Amino acid sequence: MITTFLSRAVVLLGDNVDTDQIIPARFLTTTDKTGLGDHLFADWRYDASRQPRADFVLNHPEAAGAQVLVAGHNFGCGSSREHAPWALLGFGFRAVVSTRFADIFRNNALKNGLLPIAISAPAHVRLVELLRQQPDAALAIDLAEQTVTLPDGTRETFPVDPFAKHCLLQGIDELGFLLQAEPSIAKYEATHIARVQTTAAAAPSPV
Repeated sequence: MITTFLSRAVVLLGDNVDTDQIIPARFLTTTDKTGLGDHLFADWRYDASRQPRADFVLNHPEAAGAQVLVAGHNFGCGSSREHAPWALLGFGFRAVVSTRFADIFRNNALKNGLLPIAISAPAHVRLVELLRQQPDAALAIDLAEQTVTLPDGTRETFPVDPFAKHCLLQGIDELGFLLQAEPSIAKYEATHIARVQTTAAAAPSPV
């Protein structure tokens, strides 16, 4: 469930970061989400001996506990893989801020409870500069209002699909949405059967 939250952010710039960089293909053999956060950005995060690279931002102590990733333009391009949002969520991120998201990644993210926040290029530049000046500054995310409040107090709006927004606010997925509607579906089915039976009974007999 996402409603409102306040969190520090990690800045990882670079345009056109694709899903194979987010979660390399060799980690796609599992359908279990457990542990995928350890493989997030694996080829950037670890060296050939699987030791953490000291210069990579996710390996910095201040990255621990951050729930927002500030990424570059066109984040999540490339092939469709649900493992990408799974890995981001597994690391602890609840939202990603960019100027643009690849459509498939955005849809996969929303379906899995990760909020993609697209803001204007000028606002993105300002946000990155503010976080460089104040690395411990926090962002306030308000899904109901569809706003993100930057460290300087300015508020930026972002778009989100209405159905996805409803599911995120309720903490449900598409199956959960259908299960919530089960009483209405059952009522419709019952009245539908009754209408069919009434229509059949009123129909003239064949000669």
